[in-house]
Amino acid sequence: MSGKKIGILTGGGDVPGLNSVIKNVVYRSSSDGHEVTGIRLGWKGLTDLNFDDPGSVRRYVLPLTRENTRTIDRSGGTFLHTSRTNPSKMKKLPSFLASADFPTSQTTQNGQAVTTYDMSKRVLSNLDRLEIDHLVAIGGDDTLSYAATLDRLGFKVIGIPKTMDNDVQNTEYCIGFSTAVSRAKEAIQRQRTTVGSHERVGIFRVFGRDAGYTALYTAYVTSIRCGIPEYKFDLEHMIELLMTDKSNNPSNYSLVILSEGAAWKGYVTREYGEPDAFGHRKKFSVAESFSDEVVNRTGSETVVSDLTYDLRSGAPDFLDTLVATTFGTMAYDAITSGKSGLMASITDGKFAMVGIPDPKRGPRHVDIATMYNTERYRPSYTSKEGLPLFLTHA
Repeated sequence: MSGKKIGILTGGGDVPGLNSVIKNVVYRSSSDGHEVTGIRLGWKGLTDLNFDDPGSVRRYVLPLTRENTRTIDRSGGTFLHTSRTNPSKMKKLPSFLASADFPTSQTTQNGQAVTTYDMSKRVLSNLDRLEIDHLVAIGGDDTLSYAATLDRLGFKVIGIPKTMDNDVQNTEYCIGFSTAVSRAKEAIQRQRTTVGSHERVGIFRVFGRDAGYTALYTAYVTSIRCGIPEYKFDLEHMIELLMTDKSNNPSNYSLVILSEGAAWKGYVTREYGEPDAFGHRKKFSVAESFSDEVVNRTGSETVVSDLTYDLRSGAPDFLDTLVATTFGTMAYDAITSGKSGLMASITDGKFAMVGIPDPKRGPRHVDIATMYNTERYRPSYTSKEGLPLFLTHA
C-alpha cells in the first residue's frame, strides 16, 4: 500500500494531545512513502472548501510533512484548528453554493422551524478532488457521529476519540481526559488556601454536559463531594453534608465540584444562545445557582470557580501524550491494513480497535451503581479489584 494519501482532521472542542496524534500519523506515513493532507477547521474544511478560490484552498487544506509537524506535539490545542460543523445538518450553505441543490430537512429549534442541508455529497466530492484514500477523524461523540455517516456512505474512515468529558461510547478513555482531571486537581488544591482563609464553601464547575466523568474523577483524587448529570441529588442533603464538612474541618471550609450538566431534584437547567451544529445550547452555570441556594439557606459565604476552559488549554500530560501517540499509531496501522469504520480505543484497560460508535447510542454515562455513592455524593472508593485502570468497563 505505497503512495496512498491520508487525510486528517480535528473537530469539536480542542483538548491537549491532538497534535501528538497528528504528528505520529505524519511521521509514520512519511516513513512509508504516503502523503498526509490536513483538513483545517474540522468538517467545515470539507463543506466550505472551494477549489476555484485559491484563498479557500489555502485556508482549508494543509499538506503535512515532518518539517511542519516536527514540534507541534510540544503544545496543546490543534495545529489544524477546529469547528463544530455537522455536514448532515448545515443551517446555511457557503455563499458560493447558495444556488446548489442539496437534500433538506426540517427541524424545530426554540419553537421555530429550521431548514438544514445535508452536504454529504459535497464532502465526498471534496475528498475525491483531494485524492484522499483514507480519513482520520479525531473528535468527540459529535465529530465521530459524522465519521460514522461517512463510513455508512462507503468512505474509508478511522476515528480517534478525544474529549475531556470522556464520554465517547466503545472506549474507556478519550484523549484530553487525564490532563483535564490533573489541571482540575491542581486548581482545586491551589484554591484551598483562599477558600480556607475566608472560611467559605468552595464550589467548582467543570465541563460535562451529559456525563460526569471529569467531576467524578476529580472528586476521586481530591477527596471532595461532587454532583454529576447522571444523578439528581437532594439539595438539602448536599448542603447539609457540606456544612458538616465545614464544621468538622479545622480551617472551617468545604468543597464540592459540579459538572455543567449536574442538577438537584426540582432544579430546571437553563440554557442560552443558539444551538450549535449538533443541537447543543450553552448552559447557565449550575455552580452559581447552587451558590445562591447555599447562601440563602445557611448564610455561609461561597467561592464559585469555573474551571471549564482552563482544563483543556496547554500541553498534554504524560498519559494523554502516551495515549494520543498510541492512538495515532493504531489508526495508521489500521489504514495500512486496509481497515475502515474503526476507532482506536481502550477496552478493559487495553488498547483495541473497535467500531465507530452508533450515534443513536448517545454519550457514555457514569455507572452509578459501581462508581457513585448516592448517599454521600462522593465517588465510590471500594470494590475496585479486577476493574480496568479507568474503573469501569466500556
